[in-house]
Amino acid sequence: MDEDVIVSAEWLDAHREDPNVVVVDVRDAWEYDGIGHVPGAVNVPFDAFRGGGEEGMLPPEGEWAALLGERGIDETTTVVAYDDTHGVFAARFLVTALLYGHDDLHLLDGDYSAWMREHETGTEAPEVEETTYAVERPADSPLVTIEDVAAAMDEENAVIVDTREPAEYAEGHIPSAVNLDWKEVVDEETRGLKDREAVAGIFASKGVTPEKHVVLYCNTARRISHTFVVLRWLGYPNVSFYEGSLTEWKAADRPLESGDADD
Repeated sequence: MDEDVIVSAEWLDAHREDPNVVVVDVRDAWEYDGIGHVPGAVNVPFDAFRGGGEEGMLPPEGEWAALLGERGIDETTTVVAYDDTHGVFAARFLVTALLYGHDDLHLLDGDYSAWMREHETGTEAPEVEETTYAVERPADSPLVTIEDVAAAMDEENAVIVDTREPAEYAEGHIPSAVNLDWKEVVDEETRGLKDREAVAGIFASKGVTPEKHVVLYCNTARRISHTFVVLRWLGYPNVSFYEGSLTEWKAADRPLESGDADD
């Protein structure tokens, strides 16, 4: 996952009929069937891959492999995912794939509402030839533990980022964490990201810069995932994320701070 991770609607329109490209719609089945979808897209509803395994937010490896194989996706497929919520649910699909060893991953800039303004839509599900998906986890994972986050609090060149809403952050957050609500980088009019320079400026204003080790946390995996994807798009080389909850953080006798981000 690199700076090409986010692709435009024009890019998708030009590549969606490529036999090695599979477009994944992560909305509910009723939306995919009833409202329509990008022509040729397969449906993998968010609830089909959210948590449920021994690793918190990740689905069991076997279930994940079966889910993708049934939709004609193997580990070499170019995957482009989208939703209708500014990409936050689709980002979780992509990060799950990344954690299970998939490399060629892309997020549609914008969402289905943005796509349908100027591009063709369809209601027919494509005919899919099932395949076998092989999970091969990467040697280096961005997932970190409570202990890793605690160590980052004292790391001179690290910044911890809370991706929740400001009110949630104010109620309690990991000490030294800065707050960056994932929606700050979204353009409500286009439904996609603000331009690269503007997004980079938003992160920089919080002290989140490329030379730092960035550690993300939240209380929902999808919000962490969206920010993670955006940082990779910006070229940040060292981004980690903690998927445990603040309840787990407190249960481990770790401290919390309260107050607004600008206090």
